[in-house]
Amino acid sequence: MQSDGKSGTQSAFAAQSMLDPSHPFALQRVARGIRTGLHVAIIMDGNGRWAARRGLPRVAGHRAGVSAVRRVVERPPQLGITRLTLYAFSSDNWKRPPFEVRSVLALIAAYLRWEQAALRDAGARVQAIGRRDRLPRMLLREIEQCEAATAAGQHLHLRVAVDYSSREAIARAALHAVHGLNGSSTPETVDRALAGHLQAEGGDVDLLIRTGGEKRLSDFLLWESAYAELVFTDRMWPDFDGDDLEAAVAEFKRRERRFGAVPGVDTSPRPGAGYRVPGPATATGKELFPVLGQDRG
Repeated sequence: MQSDGKSGTQSAFAAQSMLDPSHPFALQRVARGIRTGLHVAIIMDGNGRWAARRGLPRVAGHRAGVSAVRRVVERPPQLGITRLTLYAFSSDNWKRPPFEVRSVLALIAAYLRWEQAALRDAGARVQAIGRRDRLPRMLLREIEQCEAATAAGQHLHLRVAVDYSSREAIARAALHAVHGLNGSSTPETVDRALAGHLQAEGGDVDLLIRTGGEKRLSDFLLWESAYAELVFTDRMWPDFDGDDLEAAVAEFKRRERRFGAVPGVDTSPRPGAGYRVPGPATATGKELFPVLGQDRG
């Protein structure tokens, strides 16, 4: 694993200081009134290309990517981020060469083992999302131990997506929803049930970042990111750091989130307004555009 210039002790101290609510940075955040409670999701892309450009094997890029995770995880409390979801290994990544797959999974296990104490002491709660039935026992053991050790964390909810597919997660949630509704399902009840299953832990994503220059979601948190702001950067993941995360959050804050509405416009129904939403099977041009039905005399 490549070093990011800090010893393990220094990294642990840095993580603890960044997440401590009494730390000066945290106090400054409150004083500046920075919005808290953001859920940021990151597609950590570009490790292989980063290595190739340096004449290194792809695994070297993944090792450097672990150092980037360390740097980035230290910064969220300064930025009002309370939930951070990292896309570490997708279900489609099993298609990669076996040596690369084994190396990536081993690096994830090593990160959880080496950073467990620092994350616990800093008040972070670690959770793995995705399938577990296909993971090697070594990695599964580290996941379970890290989750148990950090279960009481309240400052940062750090979610690591391993063997994760959003489409599969939605399908599984739909199966649970249908069974739970006992045959009395409507689109609305199914929607609520799905949201309950998919958003129970992480909630909606506010900001989704993808490194490495690609501009796609790659089956990551599709339901949860329905109204997320998207930021794509050409910077490869091993080069990404806390300053890049801060820049992405600053871009997020400059955007106006409307969630389909028009800001400042009262859209509540008014008695006697004479407006109705036409049914999909009976809508006509005159119903959709009432002016077309007016008598022009």
